[in-house]
Amino acid sequence: MSADVLLRRAVRGATALRGGAPWRPTPYQVFGGLFWLVMSLAYWRVPLCCDAGQHAAVVERLRASLLHPLHPTADLPGAGSPYYSPYAVAQGILARLTDLGGWAVVRLAGPLNLLVLLTGLARFVRVLAPRRPWAPVLALFAMTLLWGTESAWWSGSLGLLPMTGNLGDPSTFAIGLTFWAWALTGTRARGGSGGGGPVRYVGPSGLRSFSGYAGVGALYGLILLVHPVTALGAVLGAVAVVAGWQRRWQAAVLGRWALAGVTALLVAYSWPYFDAFSEIGARGLDATHERLYEGMPGHFWLAPAGVPALWLRARRSARDPLVLMFALDCAAVAYGWVSGHYAFGGILGLTLVAPQFALAVELAAARPWPVWRRGLGAVAAAGACVGFLTVQAGAVVPRSLDPVGFEQPPRWPTYAWAARYIRPGEAVIADGYYAVRLIAGHGVDLAAPALPDPALDEGERQRRLAAVRTYLAPSSTRAERTAVAQRYHVRWLLLTPRQRMPEEAVVVAWSRETGEVLARVDGSARATR
Repeated sequence: MSADVLLRRAVRGATALRGGAPWRPTPYQVFGGLFWLVMSLAYWRVPLCCDAGQHAAVVERLRASLLHPLHPTADLPGAGSPYYSPYAVAQGILARLTDLGGWAVVRLAGPLNLLVLLTGLARFVRVLAPRRPWAPVLALFAMTLLWGTESAWWSGSLGLLPMTGNLGDPSTFAIGLTFWAWALTGTRARGGSGGGGPVRYVGPSGLRSFSGYAGVGALYGLILLVHPVTALGAVLGAVAVVAGWQRRWQAAVLGRWALAGVTALLVAYSWPYFDAFSEIGARGLDATHERLYEGMPGHFWLAPAGVPALWLRARRSARDPLVLMFALDCAAVAYGWVSGHYAFGGILGLTLVAPQFALAVELAAARPWPVWRRGLGAVAAAGACVGFLTVQAGAVVPRSLDPVGFEQPPRWPTYAWAARYIRPGEAVIADGYYAVRLIAGHGVDLAAPALPDPALDEGERQRRLAAVRTYLAPSSTRAERTAVAQRYHVRWLLLTPRQRMPEEAVVVAWSRETGEVLARVDGSARATR
């Protein structure tokens, strides 16, 4: 017998002794890993934008004082600011341990948040379809491509193009936790493993233990603290999963779910940085979310490709969790539109998950397919191609390699050139759209915060905004400007080219990219006429 035959037999015997066939990656491990790598690089290749400046400012505040941080963007008390969530505090601890700045921490958060999102997606889809290994792969593509033909860019949007800007946001982390929470909730409601094997009953010492339910409740409480708007969608999804899959409602079962709910409330209530329940019914977030209702058909018209899959699930069971989830989410979004509580529109991204995942589960079925499933697959493939080519392709196709002119991620300017001169804690007056949203991420103060925050009375914020307008008005006198500078301890001006430079200001630097000018003023000077 030849030596190579003996060697092959020895290898097979060793494999048998280890307990089975060699490990092989699942389809999702392959495609999900590639997706994580590509989107992490896509996130890193473009300048941070949008809400990233606010999140970097939060990290800078916690880096300076972990227990008593100031207002994220002003020299004011920060007690009560919902930006100081467990997620942000963890980032602050990282910044203090590594001496990284706020911008660097937000950069690093992108791939980590994406990892939580991808693993949560896989876990939840495995609960929905335990024996369909391609379902998570198809769910990932559906979630990122089946939106619309107009860019839906906001925190919590899960399209490819918006991901290049919001992977570092707390909302992405919260959505990933939501998928994990739904998976764990579904596992307990079904009484099974939620993995690749058959659904089976697990006794009190296993998944049905009280500690397991308390852990699930703690996870929902964490989601509420990290991103309250996402928490609304998470709770609606939990209600749908429990109502759809929980078949037996003995006193012990009710007690376990009650424990989960009470634990969630206790986790949220015990957080010392802000009152998680103070904003219930408040209108502070409505103004920033109203635009989500504008242009909805163009933003979302491809997602209904999954509605036929939901209809099929409803025919099989009216209590199907995805069907109930979609109905509850649509009702919440509609309520937000009718009542004017536009913050409810923040769950639009999670609303689309039900039809997207239902479509993925149907198309992951084993072949041969009936005619209706082939038609559904053709519609889904066409929708994914349309979504990719019209909106999402620019996320992964750099402008230098773009043959047709795909829509690219926005390239906001950087203000590192100005931050070199402004010391942390010094106040600045800025008039540019980008400047007021980004400069605070370097640890400096704004005389007038750009965004509302419960830590600062809205009336006071509006007075500060009015004072800045007075300072920048062409008709303002030097005495008026000096009074404003003294009141808010202003040391710097960051002005666009269209803005007149006050005579008492001294130009220090300017940006070749935007033409903005950085000038120094003395906020302690005595007012003169």
